[in-house]
Amino acid sequence: MVAERQERAAPDAVLTRIGQVVMLHHAGDREEARHRLLGLWAEIGEHGDPLHRCTLAHYLADTQDDPEDELAWDLRALTAAEEVADDRVDAYEGSPAVRALYPSLQLNLAADYARLGRPDAARTHLHRARGAARTLADDRYGEGVRAAIRRLEIRLDEDGTPGGRLPPGSRS
Repeated sequence: MVAERQERAAPDAVLTRIGQVVMLHHAGDREEARHRLLGLWAEIGEHGDPLHRCTLAHYLADTQDDPEDELAWDLRALTAAEEVADDRVDAYEGSPAVRALYPSLQLNLAADYARLGRPDAARTHLHRARGAARTLADDRYGEGVRAAIRRLEIRLDEDGTPGGRLPPGSRS
């Protein structure tokens, strides 16, 4: 029992490693961050822990140069998030973190589709992001996501061809 509690209380080493690489990316070394994140992806595998896959794919999308590659990683992140939500929402201790990421995942997909000239798909994911954002706290992260949703809504209404993802540091 004690060992089990200690294991649950200990920081998740994979999430810590992902966070370290994200700091490298935010410091401006996008290529090295992409390389390291891809190494982590190879390590955990396509069937690894869904929280790890969701988080890793979410950040890997940010390091992509090609909008199609960015979309592919964002779709992987959403698939992993839905796996956690569908299969183990009550039992999986990472599910609150995934639920907090869900509005951001949907928002990033909306931005991806908009950049690719697919405004209908963009609006679908933007609608999902808006709905999911209702569960976010009224803190800096929640306000940042809601503000990014509003900005993308305005851009879609204006010209249907917005760009941009969430600003660095506004993700969990």
